[in-house]
Amino acid sequence: MDKLRQHIEEGLKNSYSYTEYEKRIESLLAEGKSTTKDAGEALVHFSKLGLQRMKRWDKKFELTADQKEKLRNFNKKQTWIVLAEGWCGDAAHSVPVINKIAELNKNIKLRIVLREENLDLMNDFLTNGGKSIPKMIVYDPENKRVENTWGPRPEGAKAIFNNYRHEDFMEVLEPKLQAWYNKDKGKTTAKEILALLS
Repeated sequence: MDKLRQHIEEGLKNSYSYTEYEKRIESLLAEGKSTTKDAGEALVHFSKLGLQRMKRWDKKFELTADQKEKLRNFNKKQTWIVLAEGWCGDAAHSVPVINKIAELNKNIKLRIVLREENLDLMNDFLTNGGKSIPKMIVYDPENKRVENTWGPRPEGAKAIFNNYRHEDFMEVLEPKLQAWYNKDKGKTTAKEILALLS
């Protein structure tokens, strides 16, 4: 088995369903912790925010009728492996949308993998040399082959990140990213994820 396939298989063994992922974040927050071990108060704070955002998108996000039709016609087995962490702002907005898409097709299996517990897998899917998340791997479970990847953020959010990445995170970058996600309402993420279906 080549190393990439080995890292994917190991990641899948340590993976969570979307519901399990949310519950894991909740249980850790109850202990004053985040999904990253010994990471400190800042990530606990961001985990609380992230969980609130996830639950909001769980309730509010809806695919269009055309998107649902495209999903109904998709008949290829895929495993979507998403590297994420509970404190990640981009993941809090994107992973619920990915889950809503996966829920509508029995051929798509979504598994969430924690980045810090699966660094070998993360290192196989770096973005410009960085461990940026969320990172989605479209995996063919029958042929054991990576078919595509997505992440760490949709195009509009990517542009904001690139324009303001050297500004203060809390004062400038984070509020601009969150405002973009709230205005976009998951539409760009859904469009980009559905474009991967082939």
